[in-house]
Amino acid sequence: MGGAEQNCLLALGVHRVDDDDPFGAGRETVWSGPQDLAVGRVTFSGILDSAAFPHTEVIVVRSGRLDLTLADGGRRTVQVGESIVIARGTALRIEATPGTSWVSCAGTGAASAAPGVTELPADAPLAPSSPPPANLLEGPVPQCRSFNVFTDETARLRAGIWDSTPYRRVLRPQPVNELMHILVGSVTLTGEDGRPVRIAAGESVFVAQGTPCAWDSDEHIAKVYVVQEVGA
Repeated sequence: MGGAEQNCLLALGVHRVDDDDPFGAGRETVWSGPQDLAVGRVTFSGILDSAAFPHTEVIVVRSGRLDLTLADGGRRTVQVGESIVIARGTALRIEATPGTSWVSCAGTGAASAAPGVTELPADAPLAPSSPPPANLLEGPVPQCRSFNVFTDETARLRAGIWDSTPYRRVLRPQPVNELMHILVGSVTLTGEDGRPVRIAAGESVFVAQGTPCAWDSDEHIAKVYVVQEVGA
């Protein structure tokens, strides 16, 4: 199980997400798996022009600022704490102020989502969603809400916003690959070794599918999520 972003998984070293990775020199991959997913950190300053972005990348800005200009002239600015998805094949210019860095979750395989840029707004219109199964809970059933903003069926990727009232969930294998960036509140995740890791607002954590993990939140919590369903 990964810890908060600055104490995230043991780094596997610096890798390119693929041969055409435009951020290869500044990318540190902390986890990659057989399902065409790579998670890590990127540091980049300057200007990048891409005629067709080579993969789908979810970005959570940690420092600096990103200014994106699309082929149709549309512009997006992504500030610290904000999140965006750049879909594979998107034509755009990326301008990063000095010292810009972000948490990255990149789908490197085949994709079906249309090219473009999708914001993951913290104030997304949330609707009630299913809570964890009652047999996994220690205490009351929470009230959960979510809004799925981005979906790529081929890559089995989903990204959006979720929130919940406090709850405790017992140790169980993580059913999906998931990157979480905490927007509000905090959560303590505990792995099979019994070591608790607290992730607070502004921090990120990645939990790989199959990792034993318990959840304990004692306050309202909201997060950006990036989920990959793992095939057989």
